[in-house]
Amino acid sequence: MLENINKNPFKVSAQEQINSQSMVKSFLSNVFTYMAGALAITGVVAYWFANSEMIYYLVSAETGMTMLGYIVMFAPLAFVLVMSLSFSRLSSFALLLLFIAYSAVMGMSLSFILLAYTASSVASTFFITAGTFTTMAILGYTTKQDLTKFGSILIMALIGIIIAMVVNMFLGSGPLDYIISCLGVLIFTGLTAYDVQKLKRIGSGVEYGTESSNKLAIMGALNLYLDFVNLFMFLLRLFGDRR
Repeated sequence: MLENINKNPFKVSAQEQINSQSMVKSFLSNVFTYMAGALAITGVVAYWFANSEMIYYLVSAETGMTMLGYIVMFAPLAFVLVMSLSFSRLSSFALLLLFIAYSAVMGMSLSFILLAYTASSVASTFFITAGTFTTMAILGYTTKQDLTKFGSILIMALIGIIIAMVVNMFLGSGPLDYIISCLGVLIFTGLTAYDVQKLKRIGSGVEYGTESSNKLAIMGALNLYLDFVNLFMFLLRLFGDRR
C-alpha cells in the first residue's frame, strides 16, 4: 500500500513542477542580476565620461567626432557579435568579462546623449523606461499566451526600422524620425515581454549552477539589457529635452 502511494504519479508531477519553478526563478534571478549590474556600469561610465575631460578625446571642437569617438560608437556592436558568435567556445567567465567590457564601452557611447539632453529629461525618461520594462517583464513572465509568433513579427519589424534609420541618415526627415521612434518604443516594449517568456522557458530546462546555465543567463541578460537601453533611447528621442 505504501509503495503504491509513493509511486503516485500526481505527487511526482507536483514535485517536478515545484522543482521546475524553482529552477526558473533561480535562472531569472541570475539573468536580472547580470543585467542590473551591466546597467549600473553603463550609467556610471556614461556619467563619468560626460562630466570629465575624457569626452574631449572622443569629440573635438574643431573636427567633431574623432577617430576614437567613432571606434567607441561602433565598438558595442562588435562586442555583441563576438559574444554571440563565440558563445559555444567561450567559458562563462570569459563571457562575463566581455559583457562587463561591453557595458563599459556602451557607457562611453551613451555619454554623448548626456551631453545632448538635459539631465532632468534623461532622469525622467530613465524612470519611465524602468516602469515600462518592469511591467512588460512581469507580463512576459505571467502570461499563458505563447508569444513566439508575436516575437517573430517584432524581430522582422525591428529589421525594418533599422533599414529605415539607415535611409533616414541620408534623408534627414523629421517626420520619418518621429515615426521610427514611435515604432521603436512599441517594438522594444513587446520584445521585453517576449524575451522574458523565452528566458522563462530556457530556465525550466537547464540545471541551475552549471557552466551552460551560467552562459545562457549572461546571454539572456545581454538580450534584456539591449531591450532596456534601446527602449530608453527611443523614448528619449520622443520626450527628451535637448540642451
